Amino acid sequence: MFVGHYGVSFAAKKADTSIPLWVLFLAVQLLDVGWGVLVLLGIEKVRIIPGFTKSNPLDLYYMPYTHGFVSALLWSLGAMLLYRLVWKSATARAGVVVAAAVFSHWVLDFIVHIPDLPLYDNTAKVGLGLWNYPAIALPLEILVFVGGLWMYFSTGVKRRAQFVILGVVMFAIQIATFFGPPPLSDKLAAGEALIAYFLFAGIIAWMENR
Repeated sequence: MFVGHYGVSFAAKKADTSIPLWVLFLAVQLLDVGWGVLVLLGIEKVRIIPGFTKSNPLDLYYMPYTHGFVSALLWSLGAMLLYRLVWKSATARAGVVVAAAVFSHWVLDFIVHIPDLPLYDNTAKVGLGLWNYPAIALPLEILVFVGGLWMYFSTGVKRRAQFVILGVVMFAIQIATFFGPPPLSDKLAAGEALIAYFLFAGIIAWMENR
């Protein structure tokens, strides 16, 4: 899942408006940010296999440090502590919202991934496999994103058209990921993902500050 994760960030902003939206944009993708770094370092592993699933060519066969159930809980706890440390005025509620945003990534991935999410270490892997059903997976992403954005709009945010345009751009990237050519290498896939996550966080920070 890609676009759907950002729907959670908008919903989390509704839950606690004190949290910068760019922080939530990074929080919902934090497990993938860690994944990208660890793949570039050769610690976690991925193979590019065209047709591996009907909407994703990535064989994510070794990612226990970022996408395991236990490790996702630890990433969530670490994000909560870091947020409270950096934002001295942050409430306990805000820290919990950030942690929930981080862990939501694993929950949504569980829905779309094939069984490649380990419960612990690199064993007991789970996943419902909706990536093999793009006619269901893509509308689900849209539903989660639009639902979260609608919740964010209910806070009275201005310049809504800009957020809609950003959503359309994200959907275009999602469709290209689903149906476009596969990445040329595992390192390129990880690098492109990291660029996208930080680029969107930067864009949303600029939009929110305006």
